[in-house]
Amino acid sequence: GLKRILKWLGTGVAALIAAGILLLFVVYQVTGPEGPPAGSGSAAALAAGDYGVDTAELTLVDASRATPENGDYPGADSRTLLTSLWFPDEAVEGGSPLIIYSHGFMSNREEGGYLAEGLARQGYIVAAPDFPLSSGGAPGGPNAADVVQQPGDVSFIIDSLIGMSDDERPYPGTVDATKIGVAGLSLGGLTSTLVGYHPRFRDERVRAVISIAGPAAMFTRRFFLTSAAPFLMIGGTEDAVVDFETHAAIIPDRAPQGTLLAIRGGTHISFAGMAEPALRFADHPDSLACDALMAGGGEAGDDNPFMGLGNLADGVNPNQSQLDICSKPLGKAIHPGRQQMITQVAVVSFFASQFAEPAAARQAARSLLNESMARDFP
Repeated sequence: GLKRILKWLGTGVAALIAAGILLLFVVYQVTGPEGPPAGSGSAAALAAGDYGVDTAELTLVDASRATPENGDYPGADSRTLLTSLWFPDEAVEGGSPLIIYSHGFMSNREEGGYLAEGLARQGYIVAAPDFPLSSGGAPGGPNAADVVQQPGDVSFIIDSLIGMSDDERPYPGTVDATKIGVAGLSLGGLTSTLVGYHPRFRDERVRAVISIAGPAAMFTRRFFLTSAAPFLMIGGTEDAVVDFETHAAIIPDRAPQGTLLAIRGGTHISFAGMAEPALRFADHPDSLACDALMAGGGEAGDDNPFMGLGNLADGVNPNQSQLDICSKPLGKAIHPGRQQMITQVAVVSFFASQFAEPAAARQAARSLLNESMARDFP
């Protein structure tokens, strides 16, 4: 009767759903990224970690600095920073190194979660804020020009975490204030570069700086002489948003303490965690970023959002700071997952080369970054 038919239909639908799930799982496995060779230094770096990872959310308010008006947003007399933390599940002897991660334009604090987790497994505390006016949810719409305020936001977060009492800290242990680094993607990479080297905006507590596809063409050699902090630029040669040749390839000539990691076929948006596996089947992931930026007027719009960063006396040439977004033909991109593996190995090994104990561990990390990575990821 009817009951038997409904039961048969229900069984058939359940079987179809189960088959669909199984098919998706198989496709996911088959289309995954190729990893580094088993037993290689890069494979060990991806798997490394003595700690479990815990997370927490903080709302940090800097009452000493204002948020400017922005579109229909009237502004505020303070700057509110919703901040995510990743940290080891137990105290690290001597304190944990602290890394501040800065997100890109129209993005958010979860963007670099895969990097934060990898660092936290090795004993780091990682803090990532949503910046008040450049995040995707900014009141009045995302505004790249507020990047001039973001180095101050980073310094405020450092102050807040170092200054927490035992009762306030959501993480076990303490921060080692002698081991502070910054990293970020795109506009966040620019933010990290400013925090590390700008003669007026820099934070002297920062000992290591990573820019992932961050704008840098406006910075002269003089700019990078303000600090001896080591600098790593990570760029993708197929970046359609922040051109590799213009902003990344220049680093060895401009930054005496700088290292350039070029990822052949790397794209801009594939550095963001959401790209894997969401954009695994895209011909060129940056086509989506270009569509979004163009629909919103582009990262720079009709004006140059970087004019407020300084002048030649600061080591900044504002005439070279305008971005030429999405103007070149899109070439062949590599798998987003493989690009993220390379980025994670680079980030972990770079910070370990500065902060790991003992000295032999720092040297091993330098060797991985400067020598064996290129063999592990040809």
